[in-house]
Amino acid sequence: MDFLIRQATPEDAEAVVHMHTLAHEETYGDRLSAEFFRTRRASIPERVERRRPFLAGSDPRIIAVDANHEVVGLADSGPARDEDGPEALELYSLYTLRRTHGSGVGAALLSAAIGESPAYLWVLENNPRAQAFYVKHGFRPDGTRGQLPPEWEELPEIRMVRSERARS
Repeated sequence: MDFLIRQATPEDAEAVVHMHTLAHEETYGDRLSAEFFRTRRASIPERVERRRPFLAGSDPRIIAVDANHEVVGLADSGPARDEDGPEALELYSLYTLRRTHGSGVGAALLSAAIGESPAYLWVLENNPRAQAFYVKHGFRPDGTRGQLPPEWEELPEIRMVRSERARS
């Protein structure tokens, strides 16, 4: 699969939100209620407007665009949000559409968003595919667990860390 990795811009907000919504449906369709997805779809216009200023920032807001100029993946990172963050850099999100799985898009997005830097992330506890991807790229669970907020139906998640020591 041919794809281009680049920094997103505010003009990409609508395409990014639509792709992100579809990726959530593909990834979490068996974990979240139909009502959750109806609410997500209904909130697309509002989410597009909230995303524009986010995409204008200087932190990595990376997208993958395919040969048809469609956004097929995204990754973003920035300063750690956890008070007890094990590293200074956090991978906030990384999503690709199912049709890109195994194509290298995810690895390219990860590289563009955080490079080889020590970092941490949160991933659903019941997402073995994503966890295996992160393990392949040097991340390990650190034993910290959490829950998504009520609007995300309080799904359990785990923290994974790639530290300098683990890579040495």
